[in-house]
Amino acid sequence: MHVENYKKMAGTSAVFVSTEYTQASPVERDGMIWNSHELHLDDLPSQHQQKAPMSNALALEGLEDYDKPSNGDIRHVESMGVNFIYFEKIQGWVQLN
Repeated sequence: MHVENYKKMAGTSAVFVSTEYTQASPVERDGMIWNSHELHLDDLPSQHQQKAPMSNALALEGLEDYDKPSNGDIRHVESMGVNFIYFEKIQGWVQLN
């Protein structure tokens, strides 16, 4: 199985961006790198719910206050052009590749 690596997005506590993301990257510059095994991505839910797009990834964390995410919610982040999935096990958002 292919192991992917992720870095935490700067300014958030639980948004993970693939290290393979090739655009201008909002990741923490010298932060730790997590691999897909450490984030337990093999346990991602098989059922997904497509939700309304978000303008930027910082807005994903703000959802906790007004539209609490559910396990498997997918949000397209327009500023990055990628999708993120909410993973309840880590209480965070992970970029889908």
